[in-house]
Amino acid sequence: MKRLTHLFCIVLILATTAKVHAQNFRKMMDTTHYGRNKAVGKYADIRGIRMYYEVYGKGEPLLIIHGNGGSINNFLYQIPYFAKKYQVILADSRAQGKTIDHKDSLSYEMISDDLDALLDHLRIKNANVIGWSDGGIEGLLLAINHPDKVKKLAVTGANLRPDTTAVDPFLQKMVMDAYHKGVDSLKTINQPAVALKDHLKLLHLLTHEPHIKIEDLKKITCPVLVIGGDHDVINTRHTLEIFENIPKAYLWIVSDSGHATPLNYKDLFNKVVGDFLNKPYRSIEKTDRLN
Repeated sequence: MKRLTHLFCIVLILATTAKVHAQNFRKMMDTTHYGRNKAVGKYADIRGIRMYYEVYGKGEPLLIIHGNGGSINNFLYQIPYFAKKYQVILADSRAQGKTIDHKDSLSYEMISDDLDALLDHLRIKNANVIGWSDGGIEGLLLAINHPDKVKKLAVTGANLRPDTTAVDPFLQKMVMDAYHKGVDSLKTINQPAVALKDHLKLLHLLTHEPHIKIEDLKKITCPVLVIGGDHDVINTRHTLEIFENIPKAYLWIVSDSGHATPLNYKDLFNKVVGDFLNKPYRSIEKTDRLN
């Protein structure tokens, strides 16, 4: 079990930190008060779980969604920046962080529906949304299934499917191997192992989901900023595919960047996303393409 947990941590580190050294990443997340702030941390009883969430700042609502195996503290660089202008809402997704989930299954649709319910709980009609990695997938699903809730959406490192047309083949195989080793390890355990089951649920997400159809992307009505590193976990062509099939979308491919743009290029990321949220969306067609 220790071996699988260690392997799982390696998978998450590789998938979420890029240039940031693993030890530095853990230190930053372990020392920030975000995600463990007793002054603002609360729980919402929604959809059979107690979802942990924190809210910072005042203004127009902004929901920020973390990635697979992550937590609120992954956005230690985004929270203080956006809280100057927005009411920033962050939650630990089910089976992650402080949000416990005893169910055997987990899906991106479940998590996006949880976030929809959280906004209802907070009596928020709609919000701007930023999603990183799995958080980007959940942001897309929010915009597809709950279009009234999303005013604008920025996603970085999101994918529509779990195969190698979307995900880097080396990393896709690495995660798949980790999943199969985890399944084998679970068979040898004679007593319940909640943490191990949660790890497997998260690995199952990475290896077997999502399955978002192109036709569903075309239904998204809000403006969307689609972001990807030029050496992201997600293939650049796939990021382009997402951009090309959303009616009102911008594309930003970040040079010399992997999957961790919100960390490695925090100042640039915050500014570009902030400008996207602040400015009205404009259609750039016909002669406007000359500008």
